[in-house]
Amino acid sequence: MRYIFLLFLSINIFSSTLHLATSANPSRLNPILATDSSSSEITGFLFNGLVKYDKDLSTIIGDLAEEFYFEDDTTLLFKIKKNVKWHDGKPFSAKDVVFTYEVLISSKISSPYSANFRFVKSVEVVDELTVRVKYKEPYFKALETWMMGILPHHILKDEQNLMNSSFNTNPVGTGAYKLHQLEHSKNIILSAYDEYFEGRAKIDTISFHVIADPMTRFLMLKSSALDVGSIEPMQYERQLDDGFFKKFNIYENISQSYTYLGFNLRLEKFKNPKVREALSLAIDREELVKILFFNHAKVCSGPFLPGTKAFNEDVKVPQQNIQKAKELLREAGYDENNPFTFEIATSNSSEIRPYAAQILQHQLKKAGVVVTLKVMEWQAFLNMTVFPRKFDSVLLGWGLSPTPDPYMFWHSQSDKKGGFNLVGYHNPQMDKMIEESQSMVDGEKLSNIWREMFKIITDDNPYLFLYIPNSITAISKEIKNVEPSPAGIWHNYIEWEK
Repeated sequence: MRYIFLLFLSINIFSSTLHLATSANPSRLNPILATDSSSSEITGFLFNGLVKYDKDLSTIIGDLAEEFYFEDDTTLLFKIKKNVKWHDGKPFSAKDVVFTYEVLISSKISSPYSANFRFVKSVEVVDELTVRVKYKEPYFKALETWMMGILPHHILKDEQNLMNSSFNTNPVGTGAYKLHQLEHSKNIILSAYDEYFEGRAKIDTISFHVIADPMTRFLMLKSSALDVGSIEPMQYERQLDDGFFKKFNIYENISQSYTYLGFNLRLEKFKNPKVREALSLAIDREELVKILFFNHAKVCSGPFLPGTKAFNEDVKVPQQNIQKAKELLREAGYDENNPFTFEIATSNSSEIRPYAAQILQHQLKKAGVVVTLKVMEWQAFLNMTVFPRKFDSVLLGWGLSPTPDPYMFWHSQSDKKGGFNLVGYHNPQMDKMIEESQSMVDGEKLSNIWREMFKIITDDNPYLFLYIPNSITAISKEIKNVEPSPAGIWHNYIEWEK
């Protein structure tokens, strides 16, 4: 008995835990339904796709797939690794891939990721570890589509309502970690999966602390209650002492994301392009970046990120022009006696965005625009404002892939329940260009049409593109083997030690 107790004690003493924070409860721990940042972050540890980007974001490499290649322009073959097991010990097979595809295209679910599979003609099992995917036509993102996490056929084959399934809070994946405990508004604990096909992760447990208040997250990081945490520029410049830098390493690089103010174009007040242009000219993006970020960010000029083949460097950031903004508003029927009024809705999950909303409110006031603010808790913001499209405008951000897919955000067909065209942007010219671009495999032609789209979208002002923040991450010096790269810090997390 004494021996068993000592053995238990030694296991606990030598087990390691990585402490992280998430700003909200995950809505669904299911890769095809994870649309909020908390769900996406956690499912990334639980599930795998067939392929993934390498650490330099330059090449697509195998994940669940051992090998993959195009048999012709429209046929893709995947050979699956032999030693992959689900968290319940069942073997992974080609049947799971076909099942995931069939779920994604079914009418039973509402997922923005379904759009990625719209060019797939068929997905078939060749043998237990081989899948053949046929496309209706050549598709420039054919491979990237299969970065989507795969679902277990043997668990979900008879599920009638995946949207509300218990699987979404009790998931079974193939990832390096499996769900151990889910306590809403408290802790989400993941434990290393012993039979992970790339080898067991060296850190035994990941504990996500659900902390809505950004200041509380920051104070926990400072006190070393968290091992990894994001730092806002003002905190980095003004609120950290030498003691912090002795305990933490800092990794900073430009993020693969941007923040925007999106107008609900379904509302009459935003349908006049003069109004949208006036609002764009009334704000000072440089001032926003300077006040909020202390130069740890850059101004965003459009829908695709700098450094990508879709970026149009000829499109310049609009400069603040209050006089011109007032003229345009007058032409649209607004003046001092009848001011243009609207509400900005955002979430307090980011410390920065409520401040950004206040600065925008102040800047727009100079042009006679009356702005009210609504700041909400993240899940309430999504479920009561964003998803039901009940807003005047939203202050939000998008994280983007190195290869953009304009369809998801800018095509009329993506203005639907579960779609990412949140603002209701409809432009027949844009729809046609997006549709033409999907089957382009010539890189130069694709880049040219993307750059044209960039200009059309920015000219239409469905969003006010605001800023691209730097990602500043603090990692405890107790964590070993961290390798920063263009893909960020997480690409080799199974090698981390504590």
